Amino acid sequence: MANDNHERDLPDTPGNEELKSRFRTIVHLAATVAGLYVCYLMAQPFFPAFAWALTLAILFYPLYLKMEKRWKSQGIAALVTVLIAAASVSIPMVLLTERLITEANKAVAIVKAVTESDEWLHTLLTHPSLAPFGRLIEEHLDIQGVIGGAASWLTNLGASFVKISTVKIVLFLITFYMLFYFLRDRTIVLRSLRDLSPLSAREMSRFFVLAADTVHATFYGTVVVAAIQGALGGLMFWWLGLPAPLLWGVIMGMLAVIPVLGAFVIWIPAALYLALDGRWVSSLILVAWGTMVVGGIDNLIYPILVGNRLKLHTLPAFISIVGGLLVFGASGIILGPLALTATLFLLEIWHSRVSASPP
Repeated sequence: MANDNHERDLPDTPGNEELKSRFRTIVHLAATVAGLYVCYLMAQPFFPAFAWALTLAILFYPLYLKMEKRWKSQGIAALVTVLIAAASVSIPMVLLTERLITEANKAVAIVKAVTESDEWLHTLLTHPSLAPFGRLIEEHLDIQGVIGGAASWLTNLGASFVKISTVKIVLFLITFYMLFYFLRDRTIVLRSLRDLSPLSAREMSRFFVLAADTVHATFYGTVVVAAIQGALGGLMFWWLGLPAPLLWGVIMGMLAVIPVLGAFVIWIPAALYLALDGRWVSSLILVAWGTMVVGGIDNLIYPILVGNRLKLHTLPAFISIVGGLLVFGASGIILGPLALTATLFLLEIWHSRVSASPP
């Protein structure tokens, strides 16, 4: 109130009018920043749903166009597309979760059996070539604790598949709720973003294309390729008679998402286990399969799925994926690269404008 009274008490001179205008601008800017921050806090819990809804909207957009031509209605086309997308995601997820719970319990029993038996260490110590490694492990590595930790981790993993909180169910439903409007009202959304953005219409169109390419490349180049690597690893585990092939395949796929890690974290110990068990042929087959097929399939599939949609250096790609996972959780696989792409695009715009401006 004091500021308002002070502003009213100023005489209407040109200098005071400019001062009033600046004061109103500062207040307006502060209120806008405060409002944006509050909106960010309210929207933050829905970031995962937003990320996956945006991903599904881009992936299922060709199907939506076909439905729109057939039904001659944007609402019906969006609803049919959402139902197909929900069935495509939820049915495999339920079946996979049920099977993973069973295999996780079996894996825990196997790991506990290995913990209680020192036969593997005895085999290692009695082998002429591997005896030094066996003594090194026995003296410097708490293998019982490592194996016990692995059993505990598998138990918690199985429990995490069983425990589905109300929040996760709500976010799952909100994802498809958002997907419906992303498809039906895409023109309104894009036009609103163009109107609110300080960038030109041409620059915003470029950004929309780049954002869609980023989501497409991230999903197919990271998630799908990792899933294929996990599936190939799990199939070889099943063919060689190793326990819980589906569980280890899923874990290999999850590790393959992270650039530094990979499926080798699982199949190398499995190959060593086969060798210690006297199954040298199976061990060599697993090593060859893991090295040439599982490890090299991304070099073959990535160009086919992604093409020239997105070209990022290995280091920025690594930071965007791992950093996105740390900041946003699972949805960071999409939000991380998308944030990096948006930032690089804005830096490019600034550079072009500064270069074009007179010195």
